[in-house]
Amino acid sequence: MKKGTGMFLRVILICIFNLSLFIAYACADPFQIPEKFIYDLTWTGIKAGTASLELRSEGDKTKIISRARSADWVSIFYTVDDRAESILLRAPSDSFQVKELNYELKTREGKHRKHKEVIFDPYKNKGIYIDHLSKKKNKEKEYDLPDPVFDPLSSFYYVRSLNLAVGKSVFVTVFDSKKVWNVEVQVLRREKISIPEGTFDTIVVKPLMKSEGIFSRKGDILIWLTDDAKHIPVKMQTKVVVGSVIATLVKGYY
Repeated sequence: MKKGTGMFLRVILICIFNLSLFIAYACADPFQIPEKFIYDLTWTGIKAGTASLELRSEGDKTKIISRARSADWVSIFYTVDDRAESILLRAPSDSFQVKELNYELKTREGKHRKHKEVIFDPYKNKGIYIDHLSKKKNKEKEYDLPDPVFDPLSSFYYVRSLNLAVGKSVFVTVFDSKKVWNVEVQVLRREKISIPEGTFDTIVVKPLMKSEGIFSRKGDILIWLTDDAKHIPVKMQTKVVVGSVIATLVKGYY
């Protein structure tokens, strides 16, 4: 495999994994709990891996889990196994609010590893950032945070909960890479699409993100959400140097 091809496959898996960074408010209608989406990841029509987004309830907490894995043939050359997990404290059932408790990211991309975590104190509006793989003595740092604030993974479910109108951007405050970001999500158009899971009326959005590990302004991301209250992410696409990376919903329960 040529070095350039290997790099494209890496971009495929990392970009699709990071699409989950825009999916959040995971405790209230219109989301069904449990909820799970499974995607095929393709580059120029070739399957290069799988990804999943899962929402489940655990007592008074809601957990969001994102996973991306390279296909076996890709892993021979470049293994990708990424997992992100967000834990939220649910408010009373009649309240459309959650509180961030914990965000953890573990990535394996070739020889590179990351394991970072943020422990939120939602009542003092603070977060403790931990780099578990750092060789420095001080692996932890505390940050003051605004209210409300989302981690990268939970932010997307918040966007899904909003009333999306074509031509009007929505904004979400995200804490990532030791910084607070005011993320704009552009609402571009409505479009009918057909995928293996069926034919859907969708609304197309484009998140604009600057933080580490998301898209770093390397290429536009488009996300097709069902044009209904659930805003199910049925398709995602990003351009790379050659061709496009596409995540397509193939199964799940929602």
